[in-house]
Amino acid sequence: MNLNSEQIRTVLAEVIDPNTGNKLSITTKNSDIQLNGTELHLTLALGQPLHNRQTELRKRIETALQPHGLNLSDLRVTTAMVATHAVQRGLKPLPNVRNIIAVASGKGGVGKSTTAVNLALALLRQGARVGLLDADIYGPSVPMMLGLSGRPKSLDGKTMEPLVGHGLQANSIGFLIDADAPAIWRGPMVTQALEQLLRQTNWDNLDYLIVDMPPGTGDIALTMAQKVPLTGAIIVTTPQDLALADARKALRMFQKVDVPVLGVVENMSMHICSNCGHAEAIFGENGGRNMAAEFNLPWLGALPLVMDIRVQTDSGRPTVIADPDGEVAALYHAIAHEITTVVAELPRDMAGKMPPVVVQH
Repeated sequence: MNLNSEQIRTVLAEVIDPNTGNKLSITTKNSDIQLNGTELHLTLALGQPLHNRQTELRKRIETALQPHGLNLSDLRVTTAMVATHAVQRGLKPLPNVRNIIAVASGKGGVGKSTTAVNLALALLRQGARVGLLDADIYGPSVPMMLGLSGRPKSLDGKTMEPLVGHGLQANSIGFLIDADAPAIWRGPMVTQALEQLLRQTNWDNLDYLIVDMPPGTGDIALTMAQKVPLTGAIIVTTPQDLALADARKALRMFQKVDVPVLGVVENMSMHICSNCGHAEAIFGENGGRNMAAEFNLPWLGALPLVMDIRVQTDSGRPTVIADPDGEVAALYHAIAHEITTVVAELPRDMAGKMPPVVVQH
C-alpha cells in the first residue's frame, strides 16, 4: 500500500528523537516530504541543534519506514528557529533574544568564564545563533578569551553593536573601559551598567545569549537574577567542598527567584598531567555529580583540569576553536547538547501570543 505524505508523517511521529528521547514532532511546517515511487526524500527542521546524532536519527527513520516498503534515499536535517521559553513572572524576553542562560558558580576561580565561552562557542558550532554577555563588571575576561579589543560601534548614538569573535556576538564592560582601568563603582552603578549592556546591545536574532555571571550571590548577582529575563541557569563548580558550598548558594538564589536551574557542570574534575597523562582528582571526586543528585538536577558533565584549556583561552582561541576535534572540545559539545535538550523541554513563552484582555463596561 502506497502511503501519502500525511500517513508518512504519522509513521515518522512514532520515531524517538535521539536528541531529546521523545517522539519526533512532525508537522507540515517543519517537514518536507518528496516521494518518488518507494524512494523518500525527507527534510526535517528540528527545534534545537542536532549534535552528532544525525546517523542515529537516520537509522531510526529507516527502521520505521521499512515495514511500509519505503527507502530513505535522502535526509536533510536543519535547525528551525529555536523556541522562546518562559522567563520569570513579571519579565518579558528580549525582542531579539529567544533564550538567556546564566552561567554562575557562587565563587570565583572555578573556571566559570572559561566554561561559559566554550559552551557558547560549542552551541554556535552546532548551528545555533549565540551571543555572550560578560556580566562580571569588576573582572571582565571575555575580551581576552575571544581575542577581541576596541569599542562597540553605535549607529544611532543610543545603542551598541556587539563585537564578534569567532562568529560569537559579544559585549563586555571590558570593551568600554581601558584594559588596566579598574571599575571602582558601587552596586547601583554596576547593575545599571549591566542593564545597559544587556538591553542596549543590538543582539542579532539570537537563539541563546549566554551570560557569564559575576561571582558571589550578593546584590549584583541577585539583581541580575531578578531583572534579567532568564530561561534558566547553569551552575559550574569544582568537586572541592569549598566550591560546592558556594555553588549551593548560587543554586538556591536562582530557585528563590523562580529561575530554572538547567543542571550542574563539574569543572577541573580531574587533573591531567601534560607530561605523562596521569589523571589525579586533586580537588576530590564526584562533588558536582553528587550535588546534581542532591537537588534532583540534570548532571550536564565533567571537564578536566588541563593546561591546554588555560593556554588556549588566554590566547584568545578557546578550546572549541583551537582544537575543535579534540577530546576536550567534544566534552564541551556534549554539555552544550545536554543544555539545549533541557531547555527544549521547558515551558514556552506564551506572553507574546496571548491576545490583550479588554475590559468593557
